[in-house]
Amino acid sequence: MAQIIVLGTQWGDEGKGKVVDLLAEYADVVVRFQGGNNAGHTIVIKGEQFISHLIPSGILQQKVCMLGNGMVVDPGVLIEEIDYLEGKGLQITPQNLKISAKAHLIMPYHKAIDLGREKLKGEQKIGTTGRGIGPAYEDKATRQGIRFAELVNTSLFAKKTALCMQEKNFYLKEYLHTDVLQLETVLSEYQEYAQRLSPYLTNVSVDLQNAIKTGQQILFEGAQGTHLDIDHGTYPFVTSSNTVAGNACCGAGIGPRDIDGIMGVVKAYTTRVGAGPFPVELFDQTGDAIQKKGVEFGATTGRRRRCGWLDLVLVRNAVRLNSLNSLVITKLDVLSGLDPIKICNGYQYQGQVIDEFPTELEILEKCQPIYESMPGWQADLSGIRSFKDLPVQAINYIKRIEQLTSVPVELISVGPGREQTMMIKNPFQS
Repeated sequence: MAQIIVLGTQWGDEGKGKVVDLLAEYADVVVRFQGGNNAGHTIVIKGEQFISHLIPSGILQQKVCMLGNGMVVDPGVLIEEIDYLEGKGLQITPQNLKISAKAHLIMPYHKAIDLGREKLKGEQKIGTTGRGIGPAYEDKATRQGIRFAELVNTSLFAKKTALCMQEKNFYLKEYLHTDVLQLETVLSEYQEYAQRLSPYLTNVSVDLQNAIKTGQQILFEGAQGTHLDIDHGTYPFVTSSNTVAGNACCGAGIGPRDIDGIMGVVKAYTTRVGAGPFPVELFDQTGDAIQKKGVEFGATTGRRRRCGWLDLVLVRNAVRLNSLNSLVITKLDVLSGLDPIKICNGYQYQGQVIDEFPTELEILEKCQPIYESMPGWQADLSGIRSFKDLPVQAINYIKRIEQLTSVPVELISVGPGREQTMMIKNPFQS
C-alpha cells in the first residue's frame, strides 16, 4: 500500500496528466487537491487525444477520482467535462467521481472580475486565464466564498449569493466599468447545476481515510507547477493556490504521515506561459525549434509557451520545497537533433554566482543563466522503450540531471502516448 503525490517542478505544463494516467493503473483512487479549470491535461491513448481540466486523468483508467476541498470548481465546466468524457465512452458516476462538499464554487462574478481586472491593467496584466480562479480564492480567504455544501441548500445559496452580488456588482460597475450580473439568472443557472451534481458530493477526507484503512493505493495529483505556487512561486506571476506537496494534505483532508512518496515531473527543457521572469528563455531559432517540435501551446489557454533550456536552479528549488524523492523526465524526445544541449546550473547576478533560486523578482529578472553544455543526439527516441536502449548522450543527460539534483529519475517519457514511457522504478511497488 502506498500514497504518492505527483506534481510539477517548473511553471506547469510538465506533462503531469500523462504521468498520472500511467500511474493510475496501479492506484485505486486519484485525487486532485488544488486549483481549478485553469489547468489542463492532454493525454494520448492509442492515438486518441483526451483533454481534462478538472477531473483527474485517472478517470481514463476508470479509477475512483476525487476533487478535493482545496479546489475551486466551475460547476458548468465540470458538467461539460463529464459530458465530454461520457461522449468518449467513459462511465462517470457517483461511484467513480466524488466531489468534496467543502470545495468552493467559481461564480459568474468571479470570471467577470477576473477578465475586467486584466483589461484594466493593460500591459501590466498578470496573464491570468480569466476563468475566475483568483477571485474565487479571494472570496474563500475573506470568508464569503460559496461551497458545494451551500449549492445544494437552495435557500442558503440564494441568501449568500444575493449578499455577495451586491458587493460584486458595485465593483464591476463602479471600478471595472463593465456589465453587472442579474441575480435571478445566476440562481436559475446554479440551481440546475445543483440538481446535476448533488449525487457526486461527499466528504472526501473521510472517504480517503477509509480507503487508506482498507489498504487502497492513492495517487494525489497537483495542478500547475511548483513555481506557480502562491507562496513559493515567482510572485505575483503565480496561480492563486499552493501547488507544492504540502498542500496535498490540506487540500484533500489527510495527515502528512499518510504520504509515502513524492514525484516531481520535469520537462526535459523549460517552458512557461504568460508573463514573469524566465532566465533561460530562448529567443533564437533553437527556442523556436523546441516550441514547434514540442507543440508548446497551453491545453487550457491555447497560448504559445515560452521555451528555454533545462533550468536546474529552478528544479533544485522544487526538490527542496516538495521533499522530492524521485523525478519524472518528460518530452526527452523533443531534444533529439539539438547539439549541443545546455543545462543551466547557476545564475550570474552583478558579478556573483547564485545557485539558489532568488526570492526577489527584481533580482531574478537580472539573472543570467550559467550553462554547461553536453553532446546531443540525432536519434529519434519515440520508439525506444528501455532506458538502456537510449543513445549514450541521452543517458548521460539523465544521469547529469540526477547528479545535479541528488534525486533519482524513475520515469522517462519519449512521446505523448501512454506506451511511450519507460518505468525504471514503480513508486507503488517500492
